Amino acid sequence: MRVLVCPDKFRGTLTARDAAVAIGRGWRRARPDDDVDIAPLADGGEGTLDVLAPVDDASAHRITTTVSGPLEGPVDAVAGVTRRTGIVEMARASGLQLLREHRRDPRRTTTRGTGELMRALLDEGVERMLVCLGGSATNDGGAGMARALGVRLLDASGDEIDEGGSALLELARIDARGVDPRLASVDVVGLTDVDNPLCGPRGASATFGPQKGASSDDAWELDRALGHLAAIVARDLGVDLQHEPGAGAAGGLGFGLLAFCGATLRPGVEVVMEAVDFEERIARADVAVTGEGSFDQQSLHGKVPDGVIRAAAIAEVAVAVVCGRATVHPGGVMVLSLVERVGPDRALDDPVRSVELVAAEVASQVTLGVAT
Repeated sequence: MRVLVCPDKFRGTLTARDAAVAIGRGWRRARPDDDVDIAPLADGGEGTLDVLAPVDDASAHRITTTVSGPLEGPVDAVAGVTRRTGIVEMARASGLQLLREHRRDPRRTTTRGTGELMRALLDEGVERMLVCLGGSATNDGGAGMARALGVRLLDASGDEIDEGGSALLELARIDARGVDPRLASVDVVGLTDVDNPLCGPRGASATFGPQKGASSDDAWELDRALGHLAAIVARDLGVDLQHEPGAGAAGGLGFGLLAFCGATLRPGVEVVMEAVDFEERIARADVAVTGEGSFDQQSLHGKVPDGVIRAAAIAEVAVAVVCGRATVHPGGVMVLSLVERVGPDRALDDPVRSVELVAAEVASQVTLGVAT
């Protein structure tokens, strides 16, 4: 049997590659003669750099740059380059994991560090830049990123406004004459796993603001601020983008990439699948085994399992999901969770051997025809 192993990360416990290797090892334990193809995946958020530019890939290299963190302090952020393509995970420069819970404040956090990391990749001479829009601590519409790349955001007195989402309410004029000219010759692509617009009930502030520390009053203020930014962008730059799907990703960084970098937005899982020749690899498989930490309703909307299930349906390949915990069980898909099989404590304390055990169980059930 030909098996394609293609999970995402198990957040907080296993990288996508670690999970894929563990699934492959468990599968071979049950079916040692099978042909197992390892293809870790990502959805365009955290973990995408490790999938597209792994440290053991001779054609890729990493750069580390000190950039502005989401608040006032500097952070050392890593980006990657592979075959003239630069890869930025905005979470490494402007991410929620960089702040302790009591310091999370999307009224003040900035994407400036993400822009500085992008500028470092321009220095590397990349021809294409993938900006991964997951795990943000920010709600500034990409304003900080734009400023790092040479855009000036001015108040009514002609002074630069402060950093952060709330300061956008003071924006009176955008001066984009100083934007880095190298952007004009680089294909910038924002990778996202959501299609939220910039503003409104499904916008960046209302949907994602609370998980970044915003109160209900903060979210209302930030939504007004992003709406104001969009209006000034439409007036000064001549582009009305606030309703574009994905504009609300990463606190509006999707919007900022569109407005200030001439970017396109694409589902991250599609871009990653293209990069690893997923269509050709699944066409050769008899079964695909995917997975992630929490397999829930969101997993079926733009996440890795969703992409694999869709591709497998086209290729007429059986699918199994190995996950930490599961709250959904789509028809025609075998779903086995570590929590159900070994319990929550062991799943967290020994994720590698837990994944191996569950993968071996999947392989045994496939032998009996259960997955089909």
